[in-house]
Amino acid sequence: MSTVAHRGLAGAPTAPIRRSGGLRIETRLIGTLALWLVTFLGGFVLREPAPYELAMVVVLSGWLLSGPRFSPALGPLLLVIVLFVCGGLLGTLMSDNFGVAIMYIAVTGFLALTSVFFASVVASDPSRLATIANAYTASAVIVALLGIGGYFGLLPGSLFTLYGRAKGTFQDPNVFGPFLVLPWTIALHTVLTRPLARSGIAIAALGVLSFGILLSFSRAAWGLAAFAAIGLYVILFCMTRERGERARLILFGAAGVLAVLALIAVALSVESISGMLLQRARLVQDYDTARLGRFARYTLGFQMVLDRPFGLGPLQFRNFFPEDEHNTYLKAFTTYGWLGGVAYLSLVAFTAIRLFPLVYQRRPWTWAAQCVFVVLFGHMLMSAIIDTDRWRHLYLLYGLAWGLIACEYAWRTSAVKRLSSAGMKAARER
Repeated sequence: MSTVAHRGLAGAPTAPIRRSGGLRIETRLIGTLALWLVTFLGGFVLREPAPYELAMVVVLSGWLLSGPRFSPALGPLLLVIVLFVCGGLLGTLMSDNFGVAIMYIAVTGFLALTSVFFASVVASDPSRLATIANAYTASAVIVALLGIGGYFGLLPGSLFTLYGRAKGTFQDPNVFGPFLVLPWTIALHTVLTRPLARSGIAIAALGVLSFGILLSFSRAAWGLAAFAAIGLYVILFCMTRERGERARLILFGAAGVLAVLALIAVALSVESISGMLLQRARLVQDYDTARLGRFARYTLGFQMVLDRPFGLGPLQFRNFFPEDEHNTYLKAFTTYGWLGGVAYLSLVAFTAIRLFPLVYQRRPWTWAAQCVFVVLFGHMLMSAIIDTDRWRHLYLLYGLAWGLIACEYAWRTSAVKRLSSAGMKAARER
């Protein structure tokens, strides 16, 4: 019986496909294609419901009907998600439009279920991480190219730009930019850890995604990319023990800084980019410090929910202030009440605590743990100044994080069983 091994763009080997049993091969192939497709469609959200939701409904239905098995390590994820959604359901009682409010929470529940789906499929087969990485990267490169083409007028700008900023196939440049950061980080990881001769595709993807992130003119995306790059670099440098590899990383670090400076210099020299770049590069904008600006709403919003256990209700914050919360943690309490707010904080804290040790473990999926951790932790920090509540790729990140946590749980459980069996065998021999 022969096997065929596959290796993804991210460099992670996938599980071999056995040639015996045609039905088994066909079922596995269909599952892999479905997973690739729904991940790929996550980058196309010009209108809602997006193709991603429609495809995910079909995939989720098939997944649930197949009787999925859940790793015990996913218990905390399931618990906090249920509590979060329950908090939102209670919050609908505070809304002035119950129909709109219940639909809002239903969408949240659907997106939360996608986290469980991605966590479960990764936990059951870690090789699927390569499938997800390849699909996400392909989607991000296409979306970035559309945003770049729209910005320079090569494609209809009204479709792929907004307010003079590239948005690709998203409704908002502030979602478009952060969406590109995970595949950007995976490509950077490939360049830093593999020979340059084998990193041509990753270097090309890195260039396209970098330009897309720049033209989004999203301060959150710029900061997220910088945080992910520095965090990944520090992790890889700390894990490297060989002098030659450390020297290589130092050289790459210096080259990376020069590349960023060169990119900024070129951008400033292009008249169509420089004005927006200088405007968006300011750390604090006028709408941040206005009387009822972003920062003022944070303080007033948290004061309001102190005596409202059920929160304000979905989409009710705008009835008190000219704009939404622009703070995911505040929104967790205003929309989902105290129960949902505490559940969300628990999800953030517990995910970070459980995922962080995995970045230093030497496992087949360590590359994914390192990339997911720096990008997800960056999103956690970014959520304090921007609303990430309904970002599809954020739920994907949480799913990947808990899938990796479950993989580590299975690895350790298997190691304990092997040691126990070896000990019992040695005892019998004595």
